[in-house]
Amino acid sequence: MKPIRTLTIRPSLPERLEPLRDIAHNLRWAWNHDTIELFRRLDSDLWETSGHNPVLMLGTVRQSRLEDALSDEGFLAHLDRVAENLEAYLAAKSAWFDREHEHEEGRPLVAYFSAEFAVTECMEIFAGGLGVLAGDHLKSSSDLGVPLVGVGLLYQEGYFRQYLNEAGWQQEFREDNDFYNLPLTLERDTDGSPVTVRVRYPEADVVAQVWRAQVGRIPLYLLDTNLPANARAQDRDITDELYGGDRQLRIRQEIMLGIGGYRALKALGQEPQVYHLNEGHAAFMGLERIRDLMEAQGLSFEEARTAASSSLVFTTHTPVPAGHDYFPMEMMRHYLGDYARGLGLSDEEFLSLGREDPQETSSLFCMTTLALKLADQRNAVSRLHGEVSRDMWQVLWPRLSKEEIPIDHVTNGVHFRSWISLEMNQLYDRYLGPRWREEPADQEAWGRAERIAPTELWRTHERRRERLVAFVRRRLREQLKRRGAPRSEIAAADEALDPRALTIGFARRFATYKRATLLLRDRDRLARLVADPERPVQILFAGKAHPKDEAGKRLIADIVHASREEPFRGRLVFLEDYGMAAARYLVQGSDVWLNTPRRPREASGTSGMKAMANGVLNLSILDGWWDEAYQPEFGWAIGQGEVYDDPEYQDEVEADALYELLEREVVPIFYDRGSDGLPHRWIERMKASLQHLCAYFNTHRMVQEYTDRFYLPAAGRTRRLAAGDMDRARSLAEWKARIREGWSDVEVVDAEAEPAEGLTVRDDVSAKAWLRLGRLAPEDITVQFYFGELDIDGEITAAEATPMEPAGPDGERGYLFRADDVPCRRSGRFGYTIRILPSHPDLATPYLPGLLTWAAPDLGSE
Repeated sequence: MKPIRTLTIRPSLPERLEPLRDIAHNLRWAWNHDTIELFRRLDSDLWETSGHNPVLMLGTVRQSRLEDALSDEGFLAHLDRVAENLEAYLAAKSAWFDREHEHEEGRPLVAYFSAEFAVTECMEIFAGGLGVLAGDHLKSSSDLGVPLVGVGLLYQEGYFRQYLNEAGWQQEFREDNDFYNLPLTLERDTDGSPVTVRVRYPEADVVAQVWRAQVGRIPLYLLDTNLPANARAQDRDITDELYGGDRQLRIRQEIMLGIGGYRALKALGQEPQVYHLNEGHAAFMGLERIRDLMEAQGLSFEEARTAASSSLVFTTHTPVPAGHDYFPMEMMRHYLGDYARGLGLSDEEFLSLGREDPQETSSLFCMTTLALKLADQRNAVSRLHGEVSRDMWQVLWPRLSKEEIPIDHVTNGVHFRSWISLEMNQLYDRYLGPRWREEPADQEAWGRAERIAPTELWRTHERRRERLVAFVRRRLREQLKRRGAPRSEIAAADEALDPRALTIGFARRFATYKRATLLLRDRDRLARLVADPERPVQILFAGKAHPKDEAGKRLIADIVHASREEPFRGRLVFLEDYGMAAARYLVQGSDVWLNTPRRPREASGTSGMKAMANGVLNLSILDGWWDEAYQPEFGWAIGQGEVYDDPEYQDEVEADALYELLEREVVPIFYDRGSDGLPHRWIERMKASLQHLCAYFNTHRMVQEYTDRFYLPAAGRTRRLAAGDMDRARSLAEWKARIREGWSDVEVVDAEAEPAEGLTVRDDVSAKAWLRLGRLAPEDITVQFYFGELDIDGEITAAEATPMEPAGPDGERGYLFRADDVPCRRSGRFGYTIRILPSHPDLATPYLPGLLTWAAPDLGSE
C-alpha cells in the first residue's frame, strides 16, 4: 500500500545528549577509537546489532539507557571530550595543506568521482578494493585538510551479501539500505525542497536527488534515483545495486555518475578546478565538463576539450583487459547519440573517443580509453602497474617507446587510523608519539618502532590473534545455524582454530587470477603443516566471487570441501560474507598475510598494507605493491618476479616455492622461542616491517603525492587556460588544429653525429639534423637527438633524448637543428635517430597521439 504522504521521524534525544546526533552524522567516528568507544559505552550490544551504525542506534536505543547515560558523569565527560575533539578537528587551520600550501591561489577544489566508496561497514555502497581505496582517499584528504569533495551513487541495495549452501557453493542476496537511518543528510535548496538533477536518457529524463555523507571535513555527495518522479522502474533502479544487472544497467549508471554527478556539483554551488576520475566508470563526466564549458563560455568542442582536459586526472586500477568497461557502438548511439550531436560531433567523431584504434569502426567503446584521451594527467596505482598500463595502452600512443607512454604511477596506500587496532594504536602512541597518527608519512616517527619493547609488541599481537579466533568462532556458529547444521557441528565451532597457533590470513575477491587455492595444491604437504602437533599452522580464508564468476565460486567450494576433511577440520576456515568489519579482525590478528596472484595482474593490493600496519608479516608473489616493498628482512617473496607462459607450470613451481618458504622459514622462525617465550627473530621482522614500510604505504603520503604532482599543477594549468575570456584555451586549441593539419609536412631530411668513430666513455658527441618544416615554425616543435645502446635486434634501448636547438635555415638542406656535447656514458654498441614532437608552453605533455615523427630508418648509411 502506497502512502498518501511521507514523514521523517528523527531520534529523540535529551538536550544534554544532543551532541551525539552531530557526532553520529560525521563519519569521522569511523576512524576515531574514542568515538567508537563512546557508542559502545552507550549500548555495546546495540552497537553490534546495528551494524556499527550510530544513527540507527540512536533511533532504537532504549529510553532507560539514555536515562542511565544522563546520570553517568563518566559518560557525559566522555561525550564532551569527543564533541570538543570533533569540533576542534573541523575548525583546525593547521592541517598539512594549510601549512604547505597556504599561499596557493584560491585553494583549488578537487572533485573525486568513484563508482563505490567504502567509508564504513554500515554504508554498503562498495564491493571491494576500489571502494576501500576511495574511502581511505577521502579520510586522508580530510586529515590533511585537502579541499576535496567526493561524488558517487547511493545504491539502494549496495553490493550483494554472501552465504554458502550445504555444498559450499556461494549464494547471493541483497538487503535494502535505509537511507533515513544512515549517517546521511538529504541536501536541500533554500526553500527546503531536495536538491535534484535531471539527466536525459533516450526514453525519458531521469531525476536524482543528492545525499551527503560528511567524512570528517570532506562532503561525499551521492545520487539517488529511487524517486516517485521517475515513473519507470528501470529509471528508479539505476541506483539500485552495485555491479549488478547487465551492460544496459551499467551504462545507465555510468551516465548518471559522470553526467549527473557533475550537474549535482553545479546544483550545490560547488566549483571544482580539478576533477579526479577513480577508474573509468565516471569518464562521461569529462564530456559533461566539455559541454558545460561550451555552453557557458561559447567555446567550440576542441576549445572546451582543451580547457577541460587540463583539469582532469584519471587513475586506472585494472591491469586485466576484462576489468575495463566496454560498450557496443549501437548502445552508445542509443544512449548518447543526441548528447554527442549536442557537442557538435558526428557519430564517428564521438565514437572514436572510446576506440583504442580510431580506424577500427567495429570495435567496442572503452570507458578507460575515453578517460585516457580526455585527461591530461593519468596514473596507475603501483610502480609495476605503471609498467603494465603503459604496455597495455601503448596502442593509444603509437611509435612512442613504452617507457614514455604518458601514464605515471602513484602507489596506493591505506588509511592507518581506519585499520590499526585500538591496542596497537595505544602501543604506537606510547613508543612513537602522536606523529604516527598526525603525520603517518613521517619516516622519523616510524623509525622509533625499534624502541618498542618486544614483550609489549608480542603480547599486543597475541591479544589480537585471540580476538580474531573468538570472532571466527562466533561467525562460524552463525554460519552453521543459518545452514541448519547439526548441533554437534555447531558445538565444534567453539573449538575451531587455536589462539596460539601460527595463523595465515587470505582475504580478497575470489577472482581466478588471485589463485586462492594455490596453498591447497599439494594436500599432503599442507596436511603435514596443519597437523604438526608441535608447530601447527592454521589458515583463514574470506572473500566473495562475482555473482557471474562460476570459476571463482568453484574456488570457494574447493576450500570449503577441504575444510571439512581431516586434518583440515577446525584448522582451515572459510568465513562467509567478507566485509570491512571482518577485514579488520583478519588484518589485525593474523600472523602472516598471504597473497598469490599471477604476476603482473595485481594492480596494487592494499590488504597486505593494512596487515603490515598491524605488525603482520607479508608472504606474497612479487606483484602490485609488494614488488616495490619487499625486502627479505621483513617478509617473504614467492619466486623472484618471473612471468610464465604456462599457467599450470607456474602454479606447480610457485606452490612448491610457497611450501618451501613455509617449511624452511616461516614456521621455524615463528616457533623459535627464547627462554622468555618470545619469537625474537619474528619480532625483529615485525619491527623492521613497521620501520621501513609504514611511512610510505599509507594514504596520507598518497594524497600528498596526488596533491603536489597532479592536483595543484592541474589547477594551475586550468587557471592559466581560463585567463581572460578563455583566451589561452582558445589559442591552444587553434594551435593544436594547425599542428595536426601541418604535421604530415614535417620530415627529417638528413642527420649526422660527430665524431662517428673512435669514441670512448666520457667523450662528447655533436649532432645535427636538417628538417623540412612545411607550414610549421621551429618554435612549434621539439627536435630530439635520440641516442642509446642497441639490443640484439638492433633496436635502440634505454635512450636519452637530448633537445636540439634551432640554428636557422641551411639552404636546400632544410632547417638546421643541433645538439652539442652529448655525453657517452658507457661503452658498447650505440645508435641514434632523430625524433620530432609538438611543443607549446601550455601542453601538459608533448606526447599527443598521432603527432610524432621519427627519422626514416634508411635516412643514413654507415
